[in-house]
Amino acid sequence: QVQLVESGGGLVQAGGSLRLSCAASGLTFSYYTMGWFRQAPGKEREFVAGISWNNGRTYYSDNVKGRFTTSRDNAKNTAYLQINNTRPEDTAVYYCAAQQRFSGGVYNRARDYNYWGQGTQVTVSS
Repeated sequence: QVQLVESGGGLVQAGGSLRLSCAASGLTFSYYTMGWFRQAPGKEREFVAGISWNNGRTYYSDNVKGRFTTSRDNAKNTAYLQINNTRPEDTAVYYCAAQQRFSGGVYNRARDYNYWGQGTQVTVSS
């Protein structure tokens, strides 16, 4: 079965950095656009970054652009989210998700993703 497993979360001070990983199994990883979403307590899940399956094009929400970088290593079936210059408002559970190619999905719409990880907590202290 398909599994997405996030890792790399933790507690970090404001201004620090974290690198999240998302290890995928049970699917042809290179056929999937990978997205990163986050959900803070009492808030809706929001898109933060994505990377396309075919050309590696990346997408970011406006509030993380310039601080977050997503990448992928198809040989390792792993996607990454580098978070720099962390802010307290980045505190959330971070999820990776996989969207099948040719599905007609939108990269920043959660319901268009086929598979989800269990999430990893990121806490930024001020």
